Amino acid sequence: MTGPLHGVRVVDLTTMLSGPCAAQTLAEMGADVTKVETPEGDNLRNIGQSRSGGMGPMHLHANRGKRSVALDLKSEDGRKAFLALIRDADVLICNVRTKAMERLRLAYDDLRAINPTLIYVSIVGYGSGGPYSDRPAYDDLIQAAVGIPSLGASQDGGARYAPIAVADRVTGMNAANAALGALYHRLKTGEGQHVEIAMFETMAFMVLSDHMGGRTYHPHLGPTVFERYASVRRPFPTSDGVVCLLLVTDKQWKAFFGLVDRGNVLEDERFSTVSGRTHNTTALYKIVAELVATRSTDWWMKELERVDIPAVPLATIDSLIDDPHLKAVGFFDDIEHPSEGTIRAMRSTGRWSKSQPAPERHAPRLGEHNAEALGAADTAPMRNSA
Repeated sequence: MTGPLHGVRVVDLTTMLSGPCAAQTLAEMGADVTKVETPEGDNLRNIGQSRSGGMGPMHLHANRGKRSVALDLKSEDGRKAFLALIRDADVLICNVRTKAMERLRLAYDDLRAINPTLIYVSIVGYGSGGPYSDRPAYDDLIQAAVGIPSLGASQDGGARYAPIAVADRVTGMNAANAALGALYHRLKTGEGQHVEIAMFETMAFMVLSDHMGGRTYHPHLGPTVFERYASVRRPFPTSDGVVCLLLVTDKQWKAFFGLVDRGNVLEDERFSTVSGRTHNTTALYKIVAELVATRSTDWWMKELERVDIPAVPLATIDSLIDDPHLKAVGFFDDIEHPSEGTIRAMRSTGRWSKSQPAPERHAPRLGEHNAEALGAADTAPMRNSA
């Protein structure tokens, strides 16, 4: 095992996506991660098709590199087994509601009593101390709470969620970063601690960093919402398809309008400077859209590349899976899973000259590691479904 977190022990008491993504990040960096599930298993297991049941594609992509232990934490035996894992753990990642953990006597104060150096990372919907603290939180609800559907509404006339679990996944990355920071703090001080990562606050920071606009200042200097992102940021229809291009610098704008003999557009005072283009984005991109529609996709791709304007073809999920760049860099691996047979897995992203992250285990079957993680099969308080 060569990952940078080799030797770090993590207990993953999470479900669905935010927590599993956080724990998987640590697993791929070499941490020994034990996923604790109910006897029924994480609901994520049953999303999408699978060959043997309970091993759906989202589970396979969010829980590789981990062990699975099935425990009933409401039972005394299950609680004792969980506490045995905690005694030897460096990090607990949990996205069970705070009050539920308190009822189970597994809150931070309960666990630090048996492991004072434990890093206890709680992923919650809304930060403690606010009026929303006890609300349930799911990706759709958090997207709505921070205004992502309303930002997209101006593009097609109707509000809709981003078609990926962006709130879950961004929060998971934030939680993994928090765990790494807390591990470094403990390395310097010997202190464990409780870290709370709230989905709402995480996504509010992300959205407002782009869209707070004039309300960044006191008094306000202007409106909120970055117009290009919210109103005109979209692929452009061509005469026979779609092209995706980005114009940022003066050089790029001049080159673009030069391709279609419309350099006079930049003589308009609304569009002659970066500031002017920023304040008149909708009008400017209306002109761009009209011009792009007069040529074919192939013409635009060749000419944009020739004048060094960034552009890419519009991908679909199927074309992304078959993308030649991903093939060339070895992004996918065909691996043999004990219950699912041959599956397409994605390699860890990033290239490290030392300690390259990589999953050390396949995505586990429910309770597959009860005997291994708890010491002996006859001490495992819940069934082993492997």
